[in-house]
Amino acid sequence: MKLLVTGGAGFIGSAVVRLAVERGHDLVNLDALTYAGSLTNVASVAGAAGYVFEHADIRDRAALDRIFAVHSPDAVMHLAAESHVDRSIDGPAAFIETNVTGTMNLLEAARRHWDAAGRPEDFRFHHISTDEVFGSLGSEGKFTEETPYDPRSPYSASKAASDHLVRAWGETYGLPVVLTNSGGRA
Repeated sequence: MKLLVTGGAGFIGSAVVRLAVERGHDLVNLDALTYAGSLTNVASVAGAAGYVFEHADIRDRAALDRIFAVHSPDAVMHLAAESHVDRSIDGPAAFIETNVTGTMNLLEAARRHWDAAGRPEDFRFHHISTDEVFGSLGSEGKFTEETPYDPRSPYSASKAASDHLVRAWGETYGLPVVLTNSGGRA
């Protein structure tokens, strides 16, 4: 299986990359290397067979189309995002551009690739989101599958919008999608 990981030089993405490479997966690591990404995070696998780094931004649709055409991934794990609530308050535009428009660009590039490949049944687009889309943790101390969306910052609103886009591409175009909402709360 060839896996395309976006945001693979970031904190969480690099852990995914290292584990997938260690388990023998061919892997394309796509990262813009902004404030959150560093090649130091993936230095231990940089020379591994089947590992490729692509310095690209998910806002660049032409770059995404090229990467899909060259590498032909079997699955996408989408972790690339602007993050941190405080940063979103100070500069919300970057969050909309990357988390919403960038995700739409990636969905379209993945859909084009999936269509061109004959819509293989085993292709997956896995969108890694955040529990921030559900708002503040209530008195029950957990979020469930029934918890309604309640974003409360530009960051969480941009991630909620990207979640809805992923679901829409699954429903409208049949793109095989998986969405997870990870959180840092115990």
